[in-house]
Amino acid sequence: MKFNFIEETQMVPLIENEECSIHQIKNESGEGIMTTYQIFPGVFISYNDYHMESFDSTFTTNRNLFCIDHCREGRLEYASGQGTYSYVEAGDLKLDRRISHQGHFEFPLAHYHGLMIAFDMDFAVGALEDEIKNFPVNLVMLQKKFCDGKYPIVIHDAPAIEHIFSELYVVPEKIRIPYSKIKIYELLLYLDVLEVPENQYEKPYFYKTQVEKIKAIRKMMIENRETHYTQEELSVCFDIPITTMKNCFKNVYGSPINTYMRVYRMNQAAVLLKNERNLSVTDIAGKLGYDSPSKFSAAFKRVIGSAPLDYRKNFGIYGTR
Repeated sequence: MKFNFIEETQMVPLIENEECSIHQIKNESGEGIMTTYQIFPGVFISYNDYHMESFDSTFTTNRNLFCIDHCREGRLEYASGQGTYSYVEAGDLKLDRRISHQGHFEFPLAHYHGLMIAFDMDFAVGALEDEIKNFPVNLVMLQKKFCDGKYPIVIHDAPAIEHIFSELYVVPEKIRIPYSKIKIYELLLYLDVLEVPENQYEKPYFYKTQVEKIKAIRKMMIENRETHYTQEELSVCFDIPITTMKNCFKNVYGSPINTYMRVYRMNQAAVLLKNERNLSVTDIAGKLGYDSPSKFSAAFKRVIGSAPLDYRKNFGIYGTR
């Protein structure tokens, strides 16, 4: 079995056999693994696990495709127009024909986990009809319904999406193919009757200059994690309206600025508690910009789930130093 209608020069084959193919992509920001199964002739499911910040896609195809991506965890930044970007987040569906899949892609949270169901229309239409006679969904019309333009369509907050996809991530290997066939038919039936107002198809988009400023804001904050900048200071420093800054930051990174930085600082604190046993809780609090150990401890417990000293003690028992 070979996913032979894709040409992605950065994807290196690791395994190719009758059951699945596994490809890897690596660069200076990390690596990703794509594991692909053929479910029907011309119908594939790929499980995508990326631990990287970005990659430059050379993807091309000469096939008539219909691709449905489900994001389970993480975020994806993609070009949604000339000089604009949109975002896919956990629970979203992205539907396209892969005709604008070249260029620079970023994972703002440095990871992305999800799956793609891909239909090679020249083979898939007949294969689906052969499997179930008189199946009521017209795959060609479904492709036209969702993929009539150049750029992807993103569906978010759609009911039943979690139900349809969640079981595909945990299906036992011995029943993967027959079970996936059932879930694909279920998904097609759902998409066929799904009615979404036109203005709900796409997530908000942001201009390149706005996104660049947001990424510069994040870079400055994490490089100076001991400093607690106000949003007014950031807005003035980077010459971006505060409302635009808030909206854009949340779309790029998935949470408000203060929430993002609180979680970032507490994760950094967890690393220090595990690896720097010579540092006291007060020392660590100071390194992260907290002049009150009690406020630091309260914030740590809200984010991590235990008090700093308990976390260090438990890690000492169960972790690897």
